[in-house]
Amino acid sequence: MNGMAKVMAIAAMGVLLTLGSALAQNQDQSRAQQQIRDRDIYGYQMMTSQERNEYRNRMRTANTAEERERIRAEHHAQMLARAKERGVTLPQEPPEGVGPRGSG
Repeated sequence: MNGMAKVMAIAAMGVLLTLGSALAQNQDQSRAQQQIRDRDIYGYQMMTSQERNEYRNRMRTANTAEERERIRAEHHAQMLARAKERGVTLPQEPPEGVGPRGSG
């Protein structure tokens, strides 16, 4: 390998390392943002990620405030029942300003 080829190879490795680092950082940020969104759902800690996504989709596609409130009430009752089954204590109400009602 001549001198120029070595320089190019080193430069390419540097670019790959930088891209890899940026990708890892982006994935960490995405994970952190997902965890924040998960905590916005009442009883999130007792749900699978699929259940959380399904709940979000149901809330997002609800056509009226009344429908969203019905979905929210059903979910709330379901999480309280699940908590009781598992011997977990959940607050009776989600924190103010959290979730679809407060933050979207």
